[in-house]
This record gives sequence, C-alpha cells and structure tokens, in this order.
Amino acid sequence: MSDSTAVLDLDDLRTLIADVLDVDEEELTDDADFIEDLGVDSLMALEVMVVLEKKYGIKLGEEELKKITCLRAAHDLIAEKLEK
Repeated sequence: MSDSTAVLDLDDLRTLIADVLDVDEEELTDDADFIEDLGVDSLMALEVMVVLEKKYGIKLGEEELKKITCLRAAHDLIAEKLEK
C-alpha cells in the first residue's frame, strides 16, 4: 500500500478529469473514449497526466500515457501505480 495522501476513488477521479477536460461529469462515463467521444487532444492529455501525477504522487511515462484512453483505464493504471 502506498503512503500517498490521495485516496483513489472513481467518482473523485471523474470529477478531477472532467474539470481538467472542461466536460460535464455525465459525459465522462467509465468507458467514454477521451479522443473519440470527448475530443481530447495531446495537449489536454498531457494536462490530465500532470494533474494525476500531482494529485496521486505518481510518475507516468509516455507509454503509460497512451494507455489512458478512458476513465476506467486511468483508474486502473493509477491503482496499479499506487500499489507499488
């Protein structure tokens, strides 16, 4: 278990990412594709990455960033990182 101060909660993560992407939380379903469904571009994706790294005290590499295609993928990747 990580000693990170942030607790990973799917609804909190949804709120955080929706805020960064400037979309309604209702649009950000668990499986909504960031690029296809929400129009996220590479700059927005980088912004999401920076916010996630700061909030959860993790480091995400370029290959990991490519895995974050939807809310569920982001949640699973962060959970994996926090377990290390």
